[in-house]
Amino acid sequence: MTGLPDAEITRYSRHLALAEIGVAGQQRLRAARVLIVGTGGLGSPAALYLAAAGIGTLGLLDFDRVDVSNLQRQVLFDTASVGQPKAQAARARLLALNPHLDVRAHDAELRAANVRALFEDYELVVDGSDRVATRYLVNDACVLYGKPLVSAAIHRFEGQAMTYVPGRGPCYRCLFPESADGQLPSCAEVGVLGVLPGVLGSLQATEAIKVLLGIGEPLLGRLLTYDALALRFSEFRFRRRSDCAVCGEQPSIRAPFDPPGFCTAEELAGVPELTAAQLAAALGTLPHGICLIDVREPVEFEAGHLPAAINLPLGELEREMGRIPRQGTIVFLCRSGVRSRRACALALRAGIEDARQLAGGLLAWRATQQPSLPL
Repeated sequence: MTGLPDAEITRYSRHLALAEIGVAGQQRLRAARVLIVGTGGLGSPAALYLAAAGIGTLGLLDFDRVDVSNLQRQVLFDTASVGQPKAQAARARLLALNPHLDVRAHDAELRAANVRALFEDYELVVDGSDRVATRYLVNDACVLYGKPLVSAAIHRFEGQAMTYVPGRGPCYRCLFPESADGQLPSCAEVGVLGVLPGVLGSLQATEAIKVLLGIGEPLLGRLLTYDALALRFSEFRFRRRSDCAVCGEQPSIRAPFDPPGFCTAEELAGVPELTAAQLAAALGTLPHGICLIDVREPVEFEAGHLPAAINLPLGELEREMGRIPRQGTIVFLCRSGVRSRRACALALRAGIEDARQLAGGLLAWRATQQPSLPL
């Protein structure tokens, strides 16, 4: 057992018994450096299993704080963690599980300006982010900097996972060339089965270990999908695109970039809000001084909306900013307040001074003002 400290031989004995891992493989895991982007639903199980497996250096990148609504699925945290920075709380939890590790908390927001510095000390990236734009930024950086990537996403009762290894297969942009950020509702808006990320996050940890050890067949050129309601896995094969914008033969993306409509955490935190009761009172007294902008997709808008609201989907907002009045109060609406917060931040950035969002979205309006509103 030369090369492993005595304290670790018993801990990893089930790995040592596997011919595919053994002492040499466990030493490789001990020397590995893995960055986990996002310590939420996907990052929680991935981080727990990678820490338990003995990944020597684990980086945890997250700019958020623990909220009580996270506890339904983010198993890194407990009630006592509420209010704490996620990266720091996750670090403490992982060190309690395995004190032999070097766990590094990066309490930062991932952006094009800092992605190289954050990625450079790690050899593999596990993407557990919950924003489409972040997934593209992570993918592009991994392609440009030559880092293997294990990516996953979840939505309601479904999930998907894939792996990218430089020079061995297609990247995320080969499968999804264009970002749909702003057009797809988030888990906060449409919900997610609490145990779903446990399945996908565990698969990510499995893929990361396989890639690090060079064993098995990773999900290269294969998108694995999971339907929890049917309890069914499916697989879709795809190839590297010669015209891929980042890994193709003549790439147009030569450096990571923040996508159009990107808002910093500071901008989002500074968005002013109106409660449903405050909006109702304002509409009752000064209805002509308020412009309601509903940033949901047209099909959502048609299902039910507030009278006099203008439908301007979030994905079109920046190029249609001229349609928004520069006088009066502008109130942005969406289903739960996630998309409208971003829309309001973009409006404030564009110089629309009296812009606000409906706190809690139309769900809050329906709960307190108009129970019959269809959504």
